[in-house]
Amino acid sequence: MLKAGAVRRLAGGLYTWMPLGLRVLRKVETIVREEMNAAGALELLMPAVQPATLWQESGRWEEYGPELLRLRDRHDREFVFAPTHEEVITDLARGVLNSYRQLPVNFYQIQTKFRDEVRPRFGVMRAREFVMKDAYSFHPDQASLDATYDVMYQAYSRIFTRLGLDFRAVAAATGAIGGNESHEFHVLAESGEDAIAFSTESDYATNLELAPCPEPAARPAPSQAMEKVHTPGLTTIAELSKALSIPESQSLKALFVNGADGGIVALFVRGDHELNAVKAAAHPLVATPLEFADADAITAKIGCPPGSLGPAGLDSLDGLDSLNIPIIADRDAAAMADFCCGANEESYHYTGVNWGRDLPEPDTAELRNLCEGEPSPDGRGTVRIRRGIEVGHIFKLGQKYSSTLGVEVLDDAGTA
Repeated sequence: MLKAGAVRRLAGGLYTWMPLGLRVLRKVETIVREEMNAAGALELLMPAVQPATLWQESGRWEEYGPELLRLRDRHDREFVFAPTHEEVITDLARGVLNSYRQLPVNFYQIQTKFRDEVRPRFGVMRAREFVMKDAYSFHPDQASLDATYDVMYQAYSRIFTRLGLDFRAVAAATGAIGGNESHEFHVLAESGEDAIAFSTESDYATNLELAPCPEPAARPAPSQAMEKVHTPGLTTIAELSKALSIPESQSLKALFVNGADGGIVALFVRGDHELNAVKAAAHPLVATPLEFADADAITAKIGCPPGSLGPAGLDSLDGLDSLNIPIIADRDAAAMADFCCGANEESYHYTGVNWGRDLPEPDTAELRNLCEGEPSPDGRGTVRIRRGIEVGHIFKLGQKYSSTLGVEVLDDAGTA
């Protein structure tokens, strides 16, 4: 886009749309506007600068985090440059909606937003200032909300189809916007930031962070004796597997994170699997958001640096003092037998280790990412994983904002 003269960079995440780029942008806006109007939405335009009192009233003044650009006017009153407009539209609704006869109603706008991204490194794909279409609907009941959600799902699908994009609608986490159900629309592209898991034989698709994993097979019976081996310089799963001539799936990966009580929690996944931060953070013993424990703090507590860490002696083990570090094993890690793990002594590992015989049975939870080629969670086909660029997101917010900001209408009996 820079080479073609469509945009010019002003600063990190800030771009001037040149005549050629602006023509493209306006054509995209036209398609979006046509489909939103066809879906029954009403266009309006809200201020980009919003009073902080609304955000304080909703509770997001502190919750939203450093992406929220805060500023003060000449009278020292606090404002924000809007990253989104839930507060403003809800404030509007409580002023203009007073009867069930006005519902459902769906307002939309095409407006400039600002999100203070820490690393705006993908050009206009992850800019700090950008133009966004956002829509907000109000309903008398859940059935009405569900119906409008489906209408918006279809409207977004038509928009991206008209734009000629290879896209998937995927179940997603709601994040800072809130709510209890959402779908992201992703354009499949290797340059995408998000990993998308979808079925080879159905329309099932979800963000990888939410994709459930299949139940592991039953744990095999032990067939090896536990042995302590010297492993100097071997600090990664790949190095260990190559030196010991074992598959990565036979090794145990140790990950230490901050606990909800301020301590350290040990998470274990199979060596060929990756930790899923969303699933791990959902465990009651783990601090939210997920943060890895400080390496120096781990070394000081266990007496061993990362690279040779394992479950022995962390929680409890016959013959060893317990360090009182809770152990949580991924379900597949708990189904392993005769595996290799760190010995909690620098440059040493154990081989032939078995839960229940050499180590106590661990607490288990689903902690890993779904893998390419595994059975699709919907039971149809297998999983493919591609990168995706998020181009749209719809949410069922429920009463998150309407109850907090006090939006009420009279029903057919004349009561609120």
